[in-house]
Amino acid sequence: MPARSQLLRQFFAFGAVGVAGFGVDAGVLTLLLRSGIAGPYLGRVVSFLCAASCTWILNKTYTFGERGIRHGLASQWLRFLGANAVGGLVNYGVYSLLLSQSAFFSTYPVAAVAAGSLSGLTVNFALSRTFVFAGARASGATGQDAAR
Repeated sequence: MPARSQLLRQFFAFGAVGVAGFGVDAGVLTLLLRSGIAGPYLGRVVSFLCAASCTWILNKTYTFGERGIRHGLASQWLRFLGANAVGGLVNYGVYSLLLSQSAFFSTYPVAAVAAGSLSGLTVNFALSRTFVFAGARASGATGQDAAR
């Protein structure tokens, strides 16, 4: 697959996985808030970790392929969390800013989750592709290739 086509396919797959991650993030946050287990800030940290774990599994399988694993799974998961911490900080910063500055977002925190998620997408993709799944980038692996 030509490099540009592969990059676009990976970016759109990464975005689709991000939508699934958003569902996990928003669902866990909503559950934590409605149950009273956590408030909006601690709840978001927990929901973000759940979403990041979900997106790591989906990205390693479908976006970048199993060939991207050059270290053990635990090591790759930690690399994924570390690499995406930058995008996560952007994500959480936008979320917190909107929550603290807007009555709308305070009333509907899931909308702030959406804005934060979109803000971190490009950062997360670039760092994941470069530092976490670099072997997949070089090999052109896809989830379908990994299954063969």
